[in-house]
Amino acid sequence: MAEPLILALDQGTTSTRAILFDARGRALAEAGRPLRQVYPADGWVEHDAEAIYQASVEVLREAVAKAARSMAEVAAIGVTNQRETVVVWDKASGKPIHRAIVWQDRRTAGACDRLRAAGLEVRVTEISGLLLDPYFSGTKIAWLLDQEEGSRARAAAGELLAGTIDAWVIWKLTGGRVHATDATNASRTLLFDIHRQTWSVEMGQMLDVPLNMLPEVLDCTGDFGETEADVLGRAIPIRGVAGDQQAALMGQGCIRPGEMKATYGTGCFMLVNTGDTPAPSASRLLTTVAARVGGRTTYALEGAIFIAGAAIQWLGEGLNIGGGPQAAERLAAQARDDLGVVLVPAFTGLGAPWWDAGARGAIVGLTRDAGLPEIARAAFDACALQTRDLIEAMRADAPQAFEGAVELRIDGGMSRSAWFSQRLADLTGIGVGRATYQETTALGAALFAGVGAGVYADVEEAASSRPRTEAYAPAMDEAPRQAAYARWLDAVARVRS
Repeated sequence: MAEPLILALDQGTTSTRAILFDARGRALAEAGRPLRQVYPADGWVEHDAEAIYQASVEVLREAVAKAARSMAEVAAIGVTNQRETVVVWDKASGKPIHRAIVWQDRRTAGACDRLRAAGLEVRVTEISGLLLDPYFSGTKIAWLLDQEEGSRARAAAGELLAGTIDAWVIWKLTGGRVHATDATNASRTLLFDIHRQTWSVEMGQMLDVPLNMLPEVLDCTGDFGETEADVLGRAIPIRGVAGDQQAALMGQGCIRPGEMKATYGTGCFMLVNTGDTPAPSASRLLTTVAARVGGRTTYALEGAIFIAGAAIQWLGEGLNIGGGPQAAERLAAQARDDLGVVLVPAFTGLGAPWWDAGARGAIVGLTRDAGLPEIARAAFDACALQTRDLIEAMRADAPQAFEGAVELRIDGGMSRSAWFSQRLADLTGIGVGRATYQETTALGAALFAGVGAGVYADVEEAASSRPRTEAYAPAMDEAPRQAAYARWLDAVARVRS
């Protein structure tokens, strides 16, 4: 019999892509469409949900066609998505009542401030593992229901549905037969009790969101129905779903406690698997669901760096260092080691563990001898030193996850640089494993779907299909490493609001 194929749909913030994988985790073909961003007001970001669905269908078809394979060979579809972006739609017509509100959107900041002022954030964190922030989906749903008179009554009557992008696409692909999400996406809404693994009545009342609008919560390897036969030429099972960062965690094979990954894009998302027990954070990290398979929940701690690759982009745009990231890297490699220049790229505030929206960027330690090479080096080092901030916070919150050998598995744009990968190992003091195949998010969705479809016996077998990694061991002595981190902490203290 022919080897089964798995089709992954990766619906991201700026594009919708599909990748066709074989059972050994090898990509056979991919297709993509850009996604237009809509900015109706300052701090507001929206997407056309209908356009997302149409692009999803197009790329799923195109990826299979590019590989010159048949839909009959596809054993299952896996879906991964921009996690906190949310849609509300009419159950009868299938039409959204408004454009999707994107995870980056800040329009519900006032609602979060009022709940925080009422002293409710501690309870929110106890239930959901999250912080009160417009980043998450719950306050967005409440806002959408307030825009048109009668929407709340319609929601209570079961006429309106709500969900993150995975739930929306699944509902459309299955012809409205399945309204479901997975536990990782549910855990990003503020409405999910991560301990009981159910929608929280208390959170629904707090945020004024009717829970009957929300999708059924399934395992990451659950049965999400089948596509309508006329959508892709035949009915194909949807057997894997996970939010983008959790999918990347799976794609990097981080299925055991202590295994962690960092994805370096414009910013950086870092997750460490903490095992079967949620680890509460004293460092204002997020406690979230890493995966749920066979009814067993695995948890993670997550931290976000606002500015990672964007700091390297700033070198070109702000300092006119031409030639792109490669030229900036060559310049950084020429820097003197003894000058101690530090760049804190708090262009939009500081993320975890500082959570200081009022902080602003600075260059500290300039001397007459310093120049562009030292500033370029400091920009790359800032990405590594912010990663160390997260590692130290995670180690404090979940020390059991850091017992034994520790390796940080990395992917994303900056990880393509061997020089940065080594610098990251040097400044954090832990081993770094660089993925040789970068599309770990799509791969993770495919691996979950493969488990759900029986292509793999379990997640252990699926994880063995992850890409090979290139290892980087720390080569810097402990004294200069600690001195560099001390300079970083001093610089951060100077820019804090």
